[in-house]
Amino acid sequence: MTDAHSLTWSSARVAEILLDAEDTATSRTSISAEWPALTLPVAYEAQDLALGHRRSRGEVVTGVKLGLTSRAKQRQVGVDAPSVAWLTDAMVLPTGTPIPRAQLIHPRAEPEIAFIMGSRLEGPGISAAQALGAVASVCGAIEIIDSRYAGFKFSLADAVADNNSSARYVTGHVLRDPADLDLALEACLLEVDGQIVDTATGAAVQGHPAEALAFAANTLAARGHAIEAGWVVLTGGMTDAVAIEPCARIAAHFTSLGSITINGG
Repeated sequence: MTDAHSLTWSSARVAEILLDAEDTATSRTSISAEWPALTLPVAYEAQDLALGHRRSRGEVVTGVKLGLTSRAKQRQVGVDAPSVAWLTDAMVLPTGTPIPRAQLIHPRAEPEIAFIMGSRLEGPGISAAQALGAVASVCGAIEIIDSRYAGFKFSLADAVADNNSSARYVTGHVLRDPADLDLALEACLLEVDGQIVDTATGAAVQGHPAEALAFAANTLAARGHAIEAGWVVLTGGMTDAVAIEPCARIAAHFTSLGSITINGG
């Protein structure tokens, strides 16, 4: 990649810097700390440019992820609005595979409710009910996030430029029709090494996970994108994210969506 220090600030430079940090598992100060003029539109431009780089090296888009949809998560990182980012096949963690620690900086885990899309969903003006109507099935998930910023310190624009701290994700094998569940009441217990460390329900995610899905469709529409059939949508962390220590065993137990376990590697 081009030497970032030889360039003026731009969305392209931001994309290159953060992809390089991800590829080398190297943390850095936030972009906004060095470039206070970073805005949310520029951050989304950088995110899309980074996706172009990912595709050019063979990655395939598998869906989208919501970030900062829960009040707990917003408090944890000091922001007050959700955001949207991309998922690719390089981020899929097969069930039973240890987390690739050498490829990550400071991974954290968070339980999520995930949608598998049955039909294309395109904003603007999508309601939660319309969004849910495009869903084929719902499952539990654990997302492994890994901010490229030292100490997980960043603004909303920083997070967006960094593809919402994307790293890996694993989805559960229990698939349910969303019409059969009350997703606002769907509960999850987050367990670390046999100890329950946090609990939440789907209501923690924008009041209902379908609200997060609608937000994603409408936000993407403003950038000329839609959510495609077959894609996975991670609706955002239900609880605070927990640090993944070496050899740790982390599990998410859902009321109706089964359990998922990951190994800290």
